[in-house]
Amino acid sequence: MGMLLLLSSYSLLFLVLFLTLKSLFQSRKLRNLPPGPPPLPIIGNLNLLEQPIHRFFQRMSKEYGNIVSLWFGSRLAVVISSPTAYQECFTKHDVALANRLPSLSGKYIFYNNTTVGSCSHGEHWRNLRRITSLDVLSTQRVHSFSGIRSDETKRLVQRLLQAKNSKEGFARVEISSMFNDLTYNNIMRMISGKRFYGEESELKNVEKAREFRETVTEMLELMGVANKGDHLPFLRWFDFQNVEKRLKSISKRYDTILNEIIDENRSKKDRENSMIDHLLKLQETQPEYYTDQIIKGLALAMLFGGTDSSTGTLEWSLSNLLNHPEVLKKAKEELDTQVGQDRLLNESDLPKLPYLRKIILETLRLYPPAPILIPHVSSEDITIEGFNVPRDTIVIINGWGMQRDPHLWNDATCFKPERFDVEGEEKKLVAFGMGRRACPGEPMAMQSVSFTLGLLIQCFDWKRVSEEKLDMTENNWITLSRLIPLEAMCKARPLATKIGV
Repeated sequence: MGMLLLLSSYSLLFLVLFLTLKSLFQSRKLRNLPPGPPPLPIIGNLNLLEQPIHRFFQRMSKEYGNIVSLWFGSRLAVVISSPTAYQECFTKHDVALANRLPSLSGKYIFYNNTTVGSCSHGEHWRNLRRITSLDVLSTQRVHSFSGIRSDETKRLVQRLLQAKNSKEGFARVEISSMFNDLTYNNIMRMISGKRFYGEESELKNVEKAREFRETVTEMLELMGVANKGDHLPFLRWFDFQNVEKRLKSISKRYDTILNEIIDENRSKKDRENSMIDHLLKLQETQPEYYTDQIIKGLALAMLFGGTDSSTGTLEWSLSNLLNHPEVLKKAKEELDTQVGQDRLLNESDLPKLPYLRKIILETLRLYPPAPILIPHVSSEDITIEGFNVPRDTIVIINGWGMQRDPHLWNDATCFKPERFDVEGEEKKLVAFGMGRRACPGEPMAMQSVSFTLGLLIQCFDWKRVSEEKLDMTENNWITLSRLIPLEAMCKARPLATKIGV
């Protein structure tokens, strides 16, 4: 009995010493955290968060520096707004920062955080990345879809030609919804071989198409790092604002649509050149790698990553051109010189149009599709520019803030495509991320947006609906889109009416 008591005492003493040393070790590491506002008990700094979140992070960086500590409940978050720190993160610490932050949206929408953009680093992610690189977004696959992009863009030109008076004079058009239809039809045809929107849509159930779009809009409103339920689990007991309930509903709607698409493609006798048909064919020989859930996750990643981002970039690009007619004139002159007015622009012409590319780069600088890059989570203790970043810290890159930093860019808030005449300026952009978790869809996105914008400039004259410049206020979503739908005046140029696209 005495021996047992002695052993228990020693065990208790050892445990106290261990916990004390652990606490001292952790507190020593925490002494060299990046600066930031003092946290409150339990909630940390969540009381300070404001929308839009990228502007809030910019204000924090102005007050505390380009590397800021914030506490999301008991979880440390480090916000990076420094290009040198950003470079250090994804060169020196690329593997250590390859994990993702589990979230409610990831749980319910992205199949329990198992899609290529939501899952953490490991064998599953490597398998998904391999499939994405070889079977979904390879150069050959992207090129094979050029006919779809060409057809959908010409359909957009046809719709603009049908606008009242556009052939004789300037017609007023609401073009945001047209861009939306274009990008969704592009992606849906690549995924399933089927158009989803527009009067000629092959999807006969109009209500389903409308539900799909409304589901996307609702999802974008709910996602983002500012969701307090992700950081204070006890809030889920009450489900304030019905966030979890709404996410469950979105998940069911998405899953039903994707299941129907897969079942329909599986029942076809003749397979088409679509992503799902290609993956179903591979499923027949490698079912363990190409499960239905993986196929649905890849389709969802394509839909989420390739639709609203492309729509937004087209909206902002045309908005910038309307507010800067001298830039629009220069782009039109480049197209007339390099392509002419005898034929339509082809994707193969794009390398001959460097100024058009600079317009899109400058748009991505000022209005990146994802102003806050998808958060990373550190899998080990690291240091960033001398500051300690403990294991399990959320690392957030404020790309929007970096790309508008006056210390990095001359006339940082001005739209000046000519800035990219300077060698090396393009490398300062962070819109598509960096390292192993960078966006794999960059080549396809640049190809699609450049071709569409180029064809619209070639086929139409454009001007604002009034003398006043366009309102450039953005929406409070995870993606950066216009708050006010884009309206403009367009008039067909001779090429559009002569060729009759």
